[in-house]
Amino acid sequence: MQLIVESSNMNDYLIETEEVDHSHHSIVEKAAELSNNARSEIEFVQAAFEFVRDQVFHSADIGSSRVTYKASDILQHNEGLCYAKSILLGALLRNKGIPAGFCYQKLAYGDTPEAGHALHGLNAIYLNTLNKWIRLDARGNKAGINAQFSIDKEQLAFPIRSHCGDIDYPTIYIRPNQNLITILKQAANGSELHLPSELV
Repeated sequence: MQLIVESSNMNDYLIETEEVDHSHHSIVEKAAELSNNARSEIEFVQAAFEFVRDQVFHSADIGSSRVTYKASDILQHNEGLCYAKSILLGALLRNKGIPAGFCYQKLAYGDTPEAGHALHGLNAIYLNTLNKWIRLDARGNKAGINAQFSIDKEQLAFPIRSHCGDIDYPTIYIRPNQNLITILKQAANGSELHLPSELV
């Protein structure tokens, strides 16, 4: 799929927002820790991705009702939904000057469109050394999900099934979807979440 940048100015993919609070001391410290053990840009991106994928829990996988949306809070509580985990990965990378954007997919709950759909969040990262964008999905692996770091062929968490009405949105957004952020901010716990099925 041909990815589409929301902005041609790479600095836009380094900005700090309320949720992507990459100057917070905890984000600074974790990014420094991950980069200290990396010998290159690619190694750092892989280390950050694997940290968020493997060490930060997906809230639904652990049966948690906590709702997080800000990178520093996600890191503090060590959990979040896919959208939150993409925010944390974006913050860690932006802290070290690596452009990171936000991407979305519309995925069916079951094997037919009638089962309904959910919006899924992941990242696009610009690798300066390769002069290319790659997409990574730090949702977290489990049985049936095997997302991996790859600079050549994408290996994301979920396949797109057109017969189920799935959509792979091509745009690399500068900010996390603000409609989604509003929903996360207003929910006291996971039981109050009514997540969108469409990207609006």
